[in-house]
Amino acid sequence: MAAVNPALKTLQRKQRTLKEESFFSGIGIHTGTEVNLRFCPAKEGTGVYFKRVDLPGQPIIPATVEYVQDTSRSTTIGINDIRVHTVEHVLSAIKAYQIDNLCIEISNIEPPIGNGSADVFVEMIEKVGVIEQSQTVPIVKIEQPIYFSDEEIQIIALPYDEYRISYTLSYPDVNFLKAQFHTLVINEENFKSEIAPCRTFALYKEISALMDRGLIKGGSLDNAVVIKEDVILSKGGLFFPNEMARHKILDLIGDLFLTGFDFHAHIIAIRSGHASNVAFARKLLNYITMENH
Repeated sequence: MAAVNPALKTLQRKQRTLKEESFFSGIGIHTGTEVNLRFCPAKEGTGVYFKRVDLPGQPIIPATVEYVQDTSRSTTIGINDIRVHTVEHVLSAIKAYQIDNLCIEISNIEPPIGNGSADVFVEMIEKVGVIEQSQTVPIVKIEQPIYFSDEEIQIIALPYDEYRISYTLSYPDVNFLKAQFHTLVINEENFKSEIAPCRTFALYKEISALMDRGLIKGGSLDNAVVIKEDVILSKGGLFFPNEMARHKILDLIGDLFLTGFDFHAHIIAIRSGHASNVAFARKLLNYITMENH
């Protein structure tokens, strides 16, 4: 991993990993097949990486933006033809709990979807607990605005003493989604109560197109919210009136984790998705390491 530009101000905290292994089994939302997921503690300086235990040699894919291969509907990382799809929900929980070193063993091409949120990954972490390690990790203080703009999509990082995300969701053609907003400081407590329960969602008209592409074979109202005109189709109704905007924050946390660095900033995002999130993660990484100079 590249080093932090020495001209930037940083704080220090102890690196963290899990106290012991944690396991969950479920289905993948796109493949619809059973997948086993295991969180395994890792040594200091290892970072977070996926291990495809179902493949010969159990290949490893680091959870960093360098290895992003696709951002359509979800974030996919990989090396050549070895991939892991839909990594953002797992990485979002790992980021919220400030886990720096972890081996994520996975027995298929995507993590289990659970109920479409990050709840199961929070449970995996809290079941075994987090432990501090002896080495430290820098927290970079973003000291100037960094922005990404693509027509109606806007993302900006502003100087801030914590890690805050503010998200505005807007689907002008869908009455229920014309405007949703949420903002919060990202920490364990806030993430667990306000973000982790929020499920992935799709417009009803998008579902047939996804099925035609051979996707969402494991999708159901058990693990997604479907919006059809002014009707919400979901198991148990909405968990929050602005659950969709909150889920977008969940995705953004996971995608920005791929920078590989801790940072303090106020991230303000308008209508962003995986492609713009990852593009912005690359801009943040360039700023932190000064690779663009």
